[in-house]
Amino acid sequence: MSLDISGLISEFAEQFSSAGFSVYMDEEDTYEKQKATLQTYIDSLPYECESIDVMQAKLEYIVGKLIVCAKSKNWLVLTTWDAILQCWLQMRYPMTTSTRAALVRFYYELCLLPGIEVRVIRSWADMLYRLLGSKTVKRKLEATDLQLPWKPLWDVLYKELFPKSRLAEFQGNRNLNNILLYVAESCKRYFPATDIPDMLETFLPILTPDTTLTMIPVLTSFLPPTHTHIYLPVIFRIWEAFNSHIMDDRFLEFAGILAEEHVAGKEGLAGEEGGAAWKDIGIWTQEEWLMLVSKGIESLCFLAKLFVYSMALDGPIRGDSASTPGSPNSQPMGYLAGSKALDSLGKLITSTESFFHPSNSGHWTFTLTNLLQRLTVEFADRWLEEQQPSCKTPVAHRLTPSLRRAFVDVLRTPAFLAMFSKDSFSISMAQGALRTMALLEPTLIMPELFERAYGGLEVVNETHRTTAVLKMLSGISLLLVSEMIWRPGQKHLLPLLELCLPGIDLNDPNKTVCATLFIVSTMQHVKVGDLSMHHSGFALSGDAPGEELMEVDTEDTHIPEGVEMSPFVSLSKREERTLVRESTAGFADWVTSLFRRVLALYENLPEEGGKKKTTGGKSEETVLKSIKSMLDVVTLHLSDQLFDLVLNLVFDYAATNAKSNAIRAFGQLKTLDKFLPSCISRIQEELKYGASSIRTTSTHDLVPSNTTLHWNMSILRGCLAYGAHALLKHKEDIINLLSLLLNKTKNERGYTGTAAIVTRVMHALSGVYPSDNRFVNEDVWNQPEFNESHNTQWGRLYEAKDVKVEWHIPSTEEVQFILDILDRVAAPALDKIETLARSTQHWDEVVRNDFCRYLLFVRSIWSGLPSFLKEGPKDVVHPCLDPEIELEELIVDHIDVKAGFILTDLNDPCYQQALQHRIRFGNVTHLAAVALRQIQGGEDHLDAVVAVVKAIDTYFLDYGMSRADFITLQKNFAQSREVNRVSARQKENSRIAWVKRAQVYHCGQLYIHALYRRRSSLDNTLLKEDLAELCLSPHTRVRRLAQNVLHSACGPYVRATRYILPSIFNALSKGNDPDRIKGALYVLGNKGTEPPLRRQYLVALLECQHEGKPSIQKLVTTFSTECLIHLGEEVIRTSSYTAPTPGIESSIRTLEEEFSPAIIDSELTKVAVECAAKRAKRCLEESDKTVRSILEIACRPTTHWRYVHMAMKFLMGFLRRDAVAPPELVRFFMEQTLSPQSGIRTSAEQAIVKTAVLMKIRAYAKTDDELWLCKWQSPFAKTISINNPPAFLEQLYQPINENLLLMRFISGFYVDLLDTGFLAWTKTIKCYPVNLTNSVSWDLASRQCLQAMRSCIGKGYFTQLATLWSQESSKASGSPHLHAENVIFMITLAKLFNGEHMHLILPIVEPLMIDAYKFKQAAAAEILTGLLRGSKHWPKQTREELWSWLTPRFNVIFTQAKPDTVSYWTSFLEHTLLNLDPRRFQPLVDWILSLHLDFQGDSAFSMTKALNVIVVFIDSVGVRFNGVSEIYASIFFDNADSNYAEIRTSISNALCLIAKYQWRPAYPSVDALLAACAESPDPLRIRQGFFSYHVQSIIDNLPKWKDERFSPPRVSQSRYDKVGLTMLLWLWVSLHSPEACLVRPHAMALLPELLSMSELSDNPELQKYSSAVLRVIYLEFFYSWRIRLHALPALVVFFYRNLLTISSNGVVKIMDVLLDCLSDENVEVREMSSKTLAGVVRCSQRQNIIPLKNRFISLARSVKLPSRTHHDYGESLRKLHSAILGLCALIESFPYSVEPWMPSLTEGQ
Repeated sequence: MSLDISGLISEFAEQFSSAGFSVYMDEEDTYEKQKATLQTYIDSLPYECESIDVMQAKLEYIVGKLIVCAKSKNWLVLTTWDAILQCWLQMRYPMTTSTRAALVRFYYELCLLPGIEVRVIRSWADMLYRLLGSKTVKRKLEATDLQLPWKPLWDVLYKELFPKSRLAEFQGNRNLNNILLYVAESCKRYFPATDIPDMLETFLPILTPDTTLTMIPVLTSFLPPTHTHIYLPVIFRIWEAFNSHIMDDRFLEFAGILAEEHVAGKEGLAGEEGGAAWKDIGIWTQEEWLMLVSKGIESLCFLAKLFVYSMALDGPIRGDSASTPGSPNSQPMGYLAGSKALDSLGKLITSTESFFHPSNSGHWTFTLTNLLQRLTVEFADRWLEEQQPSCKTPVAHRLTPSLRRAFVDVLRTPAFLAMFSKDSFSISMAQGALRTMALLEPTLIMPELFERAYGGLEVVNETHRTTAVLKMLSGISLLLVSEMIWRPGQKHLLPLLELCLPGIDLNDPNKTVCATLFIVSTMQHVKVGDLSMHHSGFALSGDAPGEELMEVDTEDTHIPEGVEMSPFVSLSKREERTLVRESTAGFADWVTSLFRRVLALYENLPEEGGKKKTTGGKSEETVLKSIKSMLDVVTLHLSDQLFDLVLNLVFDYAATNAKSNAIRAFGQLKTLDKFLPSCISRIQEELKYGASSIRTTSTHDLVPSNTTLHWNMSILRGCLAYGAHALLKHKEDIINLLSLLLNKTKNERGYTGTAAIVTRVMHALSGVYPSDNRFVNEDVWNQPEFNESHNTQWGRLYEAKDVKVEWHIPSTEEVQFILDILDRVAAPALDKIETLARSTQHWDEVVRNDFCRYLLFVRSIWSGLPSFLKEGPKDVVHPCLDPEIELEELIVDHIDVKAGFILTDLNDPCYQQALQHRIRFGNVTHLAAVALRQIQGGEDHLDAVVAVVKAIDTYFLDYGMSRADFITLQKNFAQSREVNRVSARQKENSRIAWVKRAQVYHCGQLYIHALYRRRSSLDNTLLKEDLAELCLSPHTRVRRLAQNVLHSACGPYVRATRYILPSIFNALSKGNDPDRIKGALYVLGNKGTEPPLRRQYLVALLECQHEGKPSIQKLVTTFSTECLIHLGEEVIRTSSYTAPTPGIESSIRTLEEEFSPAIIDSELTKVAVECAAKRAKRCLEESDKTVRSILEIACRPTTHWRYVHMAMKFLMGFLRRDAVAPPELVRFFMEQTLSPQSGIRTSAEQAIVKTAVLMKIRAYAKTDDELWLCKWQSPFAKTISINNPPAFLEQLYQPINENLLLMRFISGFYVDLLDTGFLAWTKTIKCYPVNLTNSVSWDLASRQCLQAMRSCIGKGYFTQLATLWSQESSKASGSPHLHAENVIFMITLAKLFNGEHMHLILPIVEPLMIDAYKFKQAAAAEILTGLLRGSKHWPKQTREELWSWLTPRFNVIFTQAKPDTVSYWTSFLEHTLLNLDPRRFQPLVDWILSLHLDFQGDSAFSMTKALNVIVVFIDSVGVRFNGVSEIYASIFFDNADSNYAEIRTSISNALCLIAKYQWRPAYPSVDALLAACAESPDPLRIRQGFFSYHVQSIIDNLPKWKDERFSPPRVSQSRYDKVGLTMLLWLWVSLHSPEACLVRPHAMALLPELLSMSELSDNPELQKYSSAVLRVIYLEFFYSWRIRLHALPALVVFFYRNLLTISSNGVVKIMDVLLDCLSDENVEVREMSSKTLAGVVRCSQRQNIIPLKNRFISLARSVKLPSRTHHDYGESLRKLHSAILGLCALIESFPYSVEPWMPSLTEGQ
């Protein structure tokens, strides 16, 4: 068997390679392979690049800077060098494995630094990922190359996952936990596999029902993908036990990753020891597989990888029909194509097939089509991977051609259905799936696809089908044109192109775009030329004598017979080529029709209008762009004859027409010689007669008399954009024309058109760009053999090394041409501008017009020269360095690489000439900016000011390559690359993709040069004196534009932001114009502007209260809120880091070994380390100054309360754990806790809480790691060992008698947070002794803070506080609740002062407790909650006083609680007991347990009140309730017949909670848990049922109670109905909880009774709940027809949900039941069973359709209906009806198609 498989695979690999695809070979050394890849990049560029040695030296330089920054702990500067390293990586130079591993280790250690700003950690995590790379073809590092410690990462992550309760309030949405999980996910492969047991020992004991969703991502992110036998059993058991979609998604994704990782089994990279063995289905057992696929029904998007990488020939092959044709419900033997995984996939796809149809679309459509697309992508990737000789997957487990064909056959029908979906995303997914399947199995996909394509294009009234077909054809264009992939495709090219021409329709923009996309996608792979037997060697526009016809191959050129009868038949290669050659005769007519269609569209364009004077709206603009791209591609691939034909056609049209509505659209062809003379003469003539002579400087409607001028300018603009070498022949004409246009075009439309022309000219002359984008190399294109048989080359694919990219490189003549334009046109224009700028006192409309158009012209020249002049070294006048704490050597600098700049030699006269022009442009722009600021009445000169801003923009940013343009090119290349490849492993692609890759690589070099530029004195002048001032302009239009330019310019220039900040801050001072203030705020508030002078910024914001303009106040509010994220202790610590970093030091030593000894500049390192201490000191001093400045403003009596609140938030951000807050700051906070403004009061309370928490942390922590990793140990806490878990738990159930403990000298303990002991126990647990003797030892600074707080708490403090808390809240709230900030504040005060103020508080609370006003009771509850939780470590006597006061008042509180206040007191219980040992509150616990529960009283509220107290108590104390839970469970079951719905709901919630907390597998150790999961059938005890006795008792009594039911209308008062509703509510709540597994045993036991309840139509509520519960559990059949009627819909749901897991015998039983129900005596049951049968057949029983059809036909024929009076009439009618319903069910199972067996049913046989 294996030999046959090997042969098949080898045969297909050969076929696949011959079809134009090949795969990567991994035999070369990694480094050599990197070098070879680099060489393809370098060879594609037209200039010499740096050698590997040079770039290695640059890498060493970069790494050296990184090391210096790390040693000096200068993290912010280090992140700037990260960007330089990223630039180096972008150039794809090789890096040795050891160097990469060392860098990964370095960045991994950086991510582990505690207390670092989150955005900095995120940048390091991103760099880590870039170094590791994604697995596309081969990983850059394997587990053998790198080992990383996981424990430090877990330590950092733990404090984020489980933050300290009061500290969590201030962390906000930091997202650091997701960043660290991302790091773990990226690095888990490099965690030692030997640490897996330690990981499980760490993670599993803290996994509880409450932490499941937190810990599951930890497990999947940390566990290495090897040695799966250790952890997979426990993971499956955990997964089985919980009901969570989030968990399903994570584990399914994890399973897919493991399936891919171990597709080779034990022979994979993990080896014999770490690899997973192949089992029943892939690496899964049958039981595991059934669980995976059943869970996957709800998470389809994660199933693709799992299915694909579990496929293999692992079972017998199933036949197409049932094993016993005579049996209608027999099941076929074997599996689809012999693969169990593929068989499961087939069942899933079959069952969901109808949901792919457009008429059945919904929210599920995207999910299903996404599954299709992912399946095909994963399959193609695996297929190509297994063609590699280095593939480690055993031959017997590889994919085979039969599997591939079956896979495609399964997916093609739903893909064809989804091709016409209603939403574009689903269409794209379906088309992507079809494209991949067509490349895998073209013979299965292409014929059916073409049938739909012709139908869709021929239909004129179904636009949706047409656009879908055009999109689809665009995706499979390669198969359409390449005979090597699918031979019959080429002959369909011309017919399809002709059919798509009507799609170019201005009335349907979407269809037009789709049509152009199809034309582009096909034309880029072919040469448009006539190869037919009538082909002539002369231009089609001329006449040639017959004897001079071109010689062509005339051998066997007849058209084969019968071709028309079968358009999709595959003929021999010779016959196919003959048909293709004949079809090319239609190219001439098609191209002519195409251009005429386009010209007709231009004529019908709407007139220009709107604010931007565009041609129509966005849709029309999109159409014009797509048509332009299409014409570019078509004209590029025309043969010479056809090109001449099109050229003449377009020239004649251009010469005889001038359409104002088509000016912007026209001008596409790349021919200069034919158009230039004509355009110049017409332009000259138009200008001579006054065209464009009316002066304007703003956008305006087109003047009809200017139409011809603009028409010809548009044509000229299109011609001048290409063919720079052709421009040289017309040099003088072009220069003269530019001078003429500059001086004569005076309206805005005219001179902007001139500017566009000069930009095109300069770009064409100076740019380095690919000049040939055809689908074959230029030498091939020019070969005579190619011109005679180019159809054989259509769709040709290249490897990167075989592509010869033709580039335009500016010649010496072209450089001189540019310099001549600068000398002869630009220089005079600058002279004119300079003259105008020096005479601003006489400006009028004429002068302004001249100024604008001359400046625009010069600016446009430099816009076209971004890569003409390379910047040389600059004399940096203002480096913006603080020499005491910053070093010039560490300031980031760009990598100086060769990037194709034309002038680079500073000694070259041409360089100096161009440089002087550029400098003069900058100086004149500055002169103009200064002059315009001095003009009075600036409103009239806004256009001139805007022109100056744009000129500054050009000066700064039109250099090299902008980020936006580079990203656009990258996306364009990625799109071109993905269209024609199946997988990333494929080496071949279209030539255009490789050309675009070369262009992206070249532009990447330019982009590097555009980054981190230095500032010259002229740059500084333009930035600070001009641009920054323009940002403060009184005119909004100018201000906004200048701010955008400033923010863009500050990015590439080093420290530009810091340079302009002082002038911006000055604009915020008092007395400035409001517009200047607003401009300054916008500059400072921009996210890219983070002022290093934070004190100035914050103080400036707070000082803005003097400005009363509402818009400014709104800005201040917005920016003050946004800047809070940059205020925090981690921000300060990042800048002042002084803690030791042993992990980083170790990684640095490893990194140093990879480079030469010169990598470290010891002197620089020494100076940098010395600066570090100064920098830290300066940062802390600046922080203290900021606090004092803000506090001073906040304390002013004149400060508005909004600014006090703002200052409060600022000051909170400066509180940090490594320093004590000043006493005056604490006093300010305490004073504001009594503020009448609720916002200020809340913030003040939070500030006091944060101050206290940080004081506590500082007092408890002994080391820096303890301080920042939250590892401190409370002096009150102790750690005890758990040797006997049951005894330990039993001890927790027993109350503590402190007096008895003292008498016996025994030290009892409290365990507050019981966060272990669910799956397994930790070895130790933290507890607190009952009798505390020690106290916190505060340092001097902390004692001063405490004293400041104490000084504010006088006799009236708590009275006033209670009064404020008793006020009605201004915030709308859905339900009454306690204010958490008030509770935590009171807890903090109680803890800090150990109850010394209790005697002041209690008298205040007492009247509040009994006051009828609900908000006073809320205040009382908040105060009491704070006192009780804060009394945790109070002296014994104080606690006893508190309890002696409070205990007698429990009954008072409970009695007076009303419906509007009871929620406050239940919240009081919940907040008090949560996460604390309930034995601390023994009096409260005793009172709760002593409450009398009355279930049959007269007041529902009174009964519910007591019951809700118990429910809250259960939920708060959790597992500690287990000591009495059985007692209460008995009470609840005994009283399940309550008359009140509220009571029944509370009972169901209580039972759900009791089961939740009773469920504790609680193994003594993780080893015991792992052993049980591997051996025991129910290790987590989810099948035992906790209430079996009670449930069975109810089951036994239900029949009796049913007989005793009352008659309507009192039926709902029957005991049967009340108990039934209670049980249904309990089942419903439990089945929708994460612990749904716990109730399933009880649900199964109650199932017969639930079915009985579903037939009781006299109680709608009971019937509704029973039907709902039935839909989520298993069901059996009963004898009542009503039961059967209600059970059948649930059967469909059950069958679908468990389709992949039901055994063949189970399916047979279900079919038997359905066939029996078709004969039921009740007609409703028969009709419902017919619908059910249709669904079951559609899902999985299609192989039984013919036997079922024969059965039903036989039954119908066997029935002879007697007369109605005959006694057998009813039975005969029932049989006939069942047969007809059965046939209807078969027909309904195929709602969207007519199957071959259907017509015979209507033939009356």
